[in-house]
Amino acid sequence: MDTEQVPNRSIVVIGGSSGATAPLKALLNGLPADLAAAVFVALHVPARSSGILATVASAVSHLPVRQAEDGMAIEPGNVYLAVPDRHLILTRGRILLGRGPRENLVRPAIDALFRSAAAAYGSQVIGIVLSGMLNDGAAGLEAIKRCGGVALVQDPDDALADEMPRSALAAVDVDLTVPGARLGDVLSDLVREPAGWPRPVPPDIQLEVNIAAGERVDSEVMQRVADPAPLTCPQCGGVMSEMREGNTLRYRCQVGHGLTADVLAKEQEATVDEAMRTALRIIGERAELVSRMARDARGAGRSAIADTYEERAQEYRRYAEAIRRAVLKSMGSPAPDGPLEGEG
Repeated sequence: MDTEQVPNRSIVVIGGSSGATAPLKALLNGLPADLAAAVFVALHVPARSSGILATVASAVSHLPVRQAEDGMAIEPGNVYLAVPDRHLILTRGRILLGRGPRENLVRPAIDALFRSAAAAYGSQVIGIVLSGMLNDGAAGLEAIKRCGGVALVQDPDDALADEMPRSALAAVDVDLTVPGARLGDVLSDLVREPAGWPRPVPPDIQLEVNIAAGERVDSEVMQRVADPAPLTCPQCGGVMSEMREGNTLRYRCQVGHGLTADVLAKEQEATVDEAMRTALRIIGERAELVSRMARDARGAGRSAIADTYEERAQEYRRYAEAIRRAVLKSMGSPAPDGPLEGEG
């Protein structure tokens, strides 16, 4: 390969969530002041939060730290931070802030940033997954590898929250697993190396980049990359489809909301828990009402009807007890012998 005709790895994308701030600061502080690459960071932040810019900027004095703006030119030696409630999307030479659907319930989503970098810059990209919960970043890191880029993951044993790093390791044949304190040094070496030859961008990656940017999505569009699944989107109630490509089990609805199986299961768990609690309350109220009707019938001398009502009340209480124990089991708590507080 003629390295004089091949650009270096000049695009660095970093994603993290819970526990990612400390390794991010260490990574950025380990980079040289003459860094010949642009760095892009997406952290899970609340929709109206602005504290991450001040936090990172105060910790990195030798590199400019900038909040990403729509249409902003990409320049080497700069650190660009995703803004709340917008997907950070890279195009060739410029930044785009996307209003597309949330992915894994968040916007900005790490996967959206990683995919857009892979589609725009291919083998010039270095993707890094830091500490965090669940598995955002795994699918995006896989997209980077499919387009010829390099994949790094913070050592899970070094991460405050190890789910994101472990999920990435399970889904992707990563190039390096590095403790947070050493990521800056490793990255400094990698950006000096020539990138591989460009590869064609897989159609499914480009389509998901377009979705994050806010382009139209419907069932016809989704059929190109996914198969309908008997699941409902927890955000909009629409039908979900299972994405065909990749090692991470993922779903998208016809509106475009994207969720990994892990995030979808967690959302369903919360819905099921709430439904069981609602059922417990309704059945408990029903048992109390029928018991009151039994007492009223017995007081009026209608013994046969009273016996029927009492049987129904006992049956409802058995249903309520079964649901109560299921609720406690879902919480990881042993079911006590007596009724829950507030139950009759």
